[in-house]
Amino acid sequence: MCSKEYMDRAENAVLHTYNRFPVVLERGEGVRLYDLDGKEYLDFGAGIAVFALGYGNKAYNQALKDQVDKLIHTSNLFYNMPMTEAAEKLLKASGLSKVFFTNSGTEAIEGAIKAARKYAWLRDGSTDHEIIAMKHSFHGRSLGALSVTGNAHYQEPFKPLIGGIRFADFNDLDSVKEQITEKTCAIILEPVQGEGGIYPASREFLQGLRSLCDEKDILLILDEIQCGMGRTGSMFAYQDYEVEPDIMTTAKALGCGVPVGAFVLNEKTAQNSLVPGDHGTTYGGNPLACRAVSKVFDLFEEEKILEHVQKIAPYLEKKLDELVEKYDFLTERRGKGLMQGVVVSGRPVGEIINKAIENGLFVLSAGTDVLRFVPPLIITEADIDEMAEKLERSF
Repeated sequence: MCSKEYMDRAENAVLHTYNRFPVVLERGEGVRLYDLDGKEYLDFGAGIAVFALGYGNKAYNQALKDQVDKLIHTSNLFYNMPMTEAAEKLLKASGLSKVFFTNSGTEAIEGAIKAARKYAWLRDGSTDHEIIAMKHSFHGRSLGALSVTGNAHYQEPFKPLIGGIRFADFNDLDSVKEQITEKTCAIILEPVQGEGGIYPASREFLQGLRSLCDEKDILLILDEIQCGMGRTGSMFAYQDYEVEPDIMTTAKALGCGVPVGAFVLNEKTAQNSLVPGDHGTTYGGNPLACRAVSKVFDLFEEEKILEHVQKIAPYLEKKLDELVEKYDFLTERRGKGLMQGVVVSGRPVGEIINKAIENGLFVLSAGTDVLRFVPPLIITEADIDEMAEKLERSF
């Protein structure tokens, strides 16, 4: 069956909430994807920062195959070995105390919000607490996650959202201070804003927030769903800033393709928030998903992924900087590690992305005017050179 037939069938069967590119992908290998017609694409999107280890990693695939033959699902009414192993490895990597596994990043944000509100309720018995979020942030599409997403375009059709949310300016500590009241129970932000345009937090801002939260007994929630799991060169971006959150959310590359997320709490928050009956999920902690998480951490260590990102990221920055210098319509590069954005002025980003697809390259957008580069973490200098060449042809 040809690609056109599959696309037509999908449009007839699947709710149209995505404007998909006209490509039917069939398989992947390393940092490359192949469509149904056999065309090859260099992938600098990684399934939106998910496939950190690249496609077709034999050890990862075998771990999942072995787990399928043992046990796929049990429910949280019982213990299972992969959940325990994955939780221990995530705690070791994050430096935090307790894990709750979810099915997605959005669900991790929901759990973090509930934990923060429960913490505040136990402290003072009030039910009107407020959360401060950042303008231009993105935390997910469910009603709770959407409520703390600082983009009116996403929110407008679905109001009223959950109440008690205030928005401050990212990287502006005074703006955050202006939003704090006696009802504030948490501050939530991405250490590197993704959908909002690839904006890294400044060291002064993130450390200032930590001090502010300590002073006023406010919980600091850091959303590491896109910027975590090695993408900045540390396992989690907050570790670059020498700051520790009270609650951290993770997903995307946590399972490298298997749908899984988590919210992770420090000891203070874990001991003073959610208890049996407060929160749950049928699939969270699923043996198959947790086997993926456990194997991902093993492979990060065995393949020295963090060291590779630290080594290769400056080369990606250099090549992108050269493009910005060469083309007047590229005005700025910003980002951290292998999470980079290039600002496009006066030309539609979508047209560049479509041209890139024609030339065998996948790149993403972030906001309306930014080309986003979030490749698998295993890319080489040769891959970066090829990306730059394909991108220039697309220009």
